[in-house]
Amino acid sequence: MQPLRRRATYADVLAAPEHLVAEILDGDLVLSPRPAKPHAAAASALGEELGPPFKRGRGGPGGWIILDEPELHLGGDVVVPDLAGWRRERLPTLTNDEPFFRIAPDWACEVLSPSTAATDRAQKLPIYARERVAHVWLIDPLQRTLEVLRREGEQWLIVAVHRGDARVRAEPFDAIELDVGVLWADVVL
Repeated sequence: MQPLRRRATYADVLAAPEHLVAEILDGDLVLSPRPAKPHAAAASALGEELGPPFKRGRGGPGGWIILDEPELHLGGDVVVPDLAGWRRERLPTLTNDEPFFRIAPDWACEVLSPSTAATDRAQKLPIYARERVAHVWLIDPLQRTLEVLRREGEQWLIVAVHRGDARVRAEPFDAIELDVGVLWADVVL
């Protein structure tokens, strides 16, 4: 008879080594290395592209709060997407009451790496669907792809897969044309 496994707690997240990203997915503590250079470059570039038109309203509609690596407490899970965005009507201000968010974002972005891609797809996507996140982007800086997903009920619909240096309008940020090539412009393979 196998012993009962202990569900991870937030104390486990807090006790994790600082050089790792700690998440609780389906009751298990999942530790991942900090992002590698291509991963960090792609996430940073995306934030730089989306921030002015959607967060600040410069050259776009505004109306969003977009954050790097927010800690999300969703049900019993603790998830840290690479980027996440909330429409301001759902999250009008940021408060200083807790160091994490209990409101699921409207959009999440996971930058895939060889060590996290399976977890991002198999464990995080179902959590985002359960919590009614409307869109998820999966970015692979090594394959140079942007995969745009829209939640349809409890399932994910692949809306588009863009690659290379395409110029695209990708929902929910389709009010602007995004040059996908900027996401890996600094990455040498």
